[in-house]
Amino acid sequence: MARKKTITREQILAAATDGFTRFTARNIANKMNCSTQPIYLEFKNMDDLRQALFEQIYDHLQYEVFTVEHTGNTIIDLAFNYIHFARREKKLYRSLYLEEYGGGKEMQNFSYTYFVNTVKRDPAYVNLSEEQIESLYNGTWIIATGIAALMSSSIIHPTDEQIEKMIQDSIDAILKFKEPIEID
Repeated sequence: MARKKTITREQILAAATDGFTRFTARNIANKMNCSTQPIYLEFKNMDDLRQALFEQIYDHLQYEVFTVEHTGNTIIDLAFNYIHFARREKKLYRSLYLEEYGGGKEMQNFSYTYFVNTVKRDPAYVNLSEEQIESLYNGTWIIATGIAALMSSSIIHPTDEQIEKMIQDSIDAILKFKEPIEID
């Protein structure tokens, strides 16, 4: 009779999320107090595990983190949610957004697509050009990332009102620019 599987796919993904900064089968197995065998029984290879992990993270961000309404302004709410995520999940935030080996470029692409699609659906921004939306993303992304990184490191402690004002002032300034903000 075959042994009953005691370690599930969900447990592996949870351990991989917790240990995201050191993403190896051995480190994940150590975190779970098991061998690497259960990992390779559930996933073909580490790329397969990484892809499943990113899909889980994308779903979490898309349906639970980024959708919370704070002010009624889509862009400000997205910035708040990003900043709050950075404060709550410091290690995961740093791994996902600030360190390339963790997924920096992939997460930026995901966040850009999510931002653009969300802003385009908002009646307040429906008449903006693609260039204006991209400028809003680039400008508010840099501001929000700076605030998030500094807050998650306990360097600054702005109030929600101060954060809202910084983001709103950025939006207002960006929409006045004649040339788009382009970042490579």
